[in-house]
Amino acid sequence: MQLRIAEGGIPTPGFEEPPISDAGRREIPDGSTGTPSGTEKTGRTAPTGDSPAATSGSRTSRRADAKAAASGRPGTRRRRKAPKSTPAARLTAAAVAATAAVVAVLGPWLRRVRPRYPRPGLTGWKRWLPNWRQAGGAVLASFGLSVLTLTVAYAVTDIPDNLNSFATQQDNVYFWADGTPMARAGWVQRQEMELDDVPQDVRWAVLAAENESFYSDPGISAKGLTRALLRTVGQGSTEGGSTITQQYVKNAYLSQERTYSRKFTEAIMALKLDNKMSKDQILEGYLNTSWFGRGTYGIQRAAQAYYGKDVSELNASEGAFLATLLKGAGLYDPTLSEANRARAEERWRWTLDRMVEIGKMSPEERAGYRTFPKVLESNPLYSTGEQSDYLVELATRYAKKTARISDKDFDRGGYQIYTTFDKKRVDQLTRAVAKARDKARKDNPKAAKHVHYGAASIAVDGRIVAIHGGPDHRKQGYNESNATTVPAGSAFQPFVYAAALEHGVRKSRDSGPEPVTGGTVYDGDDKVPVTTPEGPYWDRSGRKVAAKNDNGRSYGQITLHQALASSVNTTFMQLGMDTGLDKVRATARASGLLPSSLGAQVPALTTGSSRPSAIRMASGYTTFAAEGRHTEPYAILKVTRNGHEVPTDVPVARRAVDADTAAEVQSALTDAFRTAYPETAAKANGEVAGKRGTTEDDTAAWYVGTEKKVSTAVVVYRMDLAKSLEPLPLEGLGGTITDSVPYGIWSEALRPLG
Repeated sequence: MQLRIAEGGIPTPGFEEPPISDAGRREIPDGSTGTPSGTEKTGRTAPTGDSPAATSGSRTSRRADAKAAASGRPGTRRRRKAPKSTPAARLTAAAVAATAAVVAVLGPWLRRVRPRYPRPGLTGWKRWLPNWRQAGGAVLASFGLSVLTLTVAYAVTDIPDNLNSFATQQDNVYFWADGTPMARAGWVQRQEMELDDVPQDVRWAVLAAENESFYSDPGISAKGLTRALLRTVGQGSTEGGSTITQQYVKNAYLSQERTYSRKFTEAIMALKLDNKMSKDQILEGYLNTSWFGRGTYGIQRAAQAYYGKDVSELNASEGAFLATLLKGAGLYDPTLSEANRARAEERWRWTLDRMVEIGKMSPEERAGYRTFPKVLESNPLYSTGEQSDYLVELATRYAKKTARISDKDFDRGGYQIYTTFDKKRVDQLTRAVAKARDKARKDNPKAAKHVHYGAASIAVDGRIVAIHGGPDHRKQGYNESNATTVPAGSAFQPFVYAAALEHGVRKSRDSGPEPVTGGTVYDGDDKVPVTTPEGPYWDRSGRKVAAKNDNGRSYGQITLHQALASSVNTTFMQLGMDTGLDKVRATARASGLLPSSLGAQVPALTTGSSRPSAIRMASGYTTFAAEGRHTEPYAILKVTRNGHEVPTDVPVARRAVDADTAAEVQSALTDAFRTAYPETAAKANGEVAGKRGTTEDDTAAWYVGTEKKVSTAVVVYRMDLAKSLEPLPLEGLGGTITDSVPYGIWSEALRPLG
């Protein structure tokens, strides 16, 4: 659009506004150039008057005048308001202004103190040597930067809420009935103990050896850190120089890698932890997570591994030795080498002397510790993989059940399981079985390849005092003392007798139950058909059922008392039918046999078709020795976790059969023992009662007897576990009636205890 600006400022057509060149000049229509001010590039004055250049003037000024005239205010220019700045822009401007003011004030001083480097006026190497101002400034700057770095590191470093998983993992420890350690189970040998359970002398032995200023330092030692750095410069690892707080941080929160970055993080966390936890809490954590050798972590497990007792029972001398191990158990365990022993004794003496120097032991007390405390040759908690593993397996099952511990919690560890197992009885039972096994391998090596021996001893109050689970738990995955694999045979007869004495017998459908006693007479001949009130008992194949006596022997009319003493099968099959098979099952269950092990409710039940374990057979016989009261077998006396007792369900005795019934059965069992082994019975003074058990198909041989209020059951059987779980014929490995292998094991196991 073309506009012409009149003198009055009103635009008129016919004048073209000169365009602006890239140099900021206007192009004059005649081809010359000029600046907006009307001055030529050469410096000459542009034409004035009515020339186009003069007429043009400032386009902006004219437009403003024209607008002013239109508004009724000729000659007045209307100005546009500047946009309002943002808060950020104003803040930036203020900062820039403040900086400029500071620079203006400090500039001269900064220029004076600015180091001139390399130094002017000097030549050679001297020009590169800083003066005292430059050196001092560098030191101050380094110090300030270090303080700033440490402050930031302290602020950003956090103490994890949870310890690392390895630091919290513990093992479970099992103890014999007398309280001595039996075995352990778990990936890590560790048990947490409260600091109050650690004697003061033992605590200060550790502090004297490792960090005597523990209660006064801030968690780190500048001297120690410097010494550690000087030792390891150029080696890329760190060693020494750590306080107990730092060592606890490393054990509980960090890895064991030996690097500078880990050492730096360890120091910062130690400072922070020292402000977060009390000194006693840190010391407790340190003692519970430190490595003491022999596979142990924590001072409690170390006390058991080296001295066979709890840490609460240690004295200052023993504590000083355990403190020595913190320097490096592989170098100070005296049982490993003579050099180790020499090092251990030297460090032990030094630790005790340090306790005197820091005032934690009197010279008189120190004088009492002149002999190096003897340690155990091996860790008594070591699991052998043989009988101890069977004991651990059984105790674990009972502990989880009686203390109501979940698998997850139990696997976390930290439990102390005090068992009912008597070490002397277990050892003797193991030796007795080993002797029988060796003889079988010698006499009949082919048949002995698949022979098994299960045994268990149960006290009348239900305590499982001993078991034999097998040759080696690592090779055989099941416990023979707790296996329900073979029939009880004639060893089941006492339960049939007890049921008859309790409930009486029914001879006809319409008659009521008739009481029986030990003097009641029954037919004892071989192969006598079994009868019911309706007549003979027929099996599903249409044949009359009849029992068989051992060796086909017939006894004629015989009392029930004598029939039990002589193990007459035919008498007890008929007695069970007359009593009622349901009542026989109920009596067996009340006496301790498990329902799942009882056989079908058919006449064979009375001759021992049930398949109880050795543990349950021994438990059942305790009922008669306990005057008719039965207590469920158990393997746990007490369970604790890190020193605190865990509530457990303790079995209580309950009435299973009448006391008179139990006394009669026990009397018959005593006569059974006397009849079979008169010489041994004479030496036992009537305190022993027992009975053998055989099966018709010769797949199992038993002996169950009670001596001094402890019943022991032994079973021998053959089974090829690689092919089937069905028992095989014994082929003579069970012995004979007069030379019974189970009885031999039974008597051998009890001989030292008689």
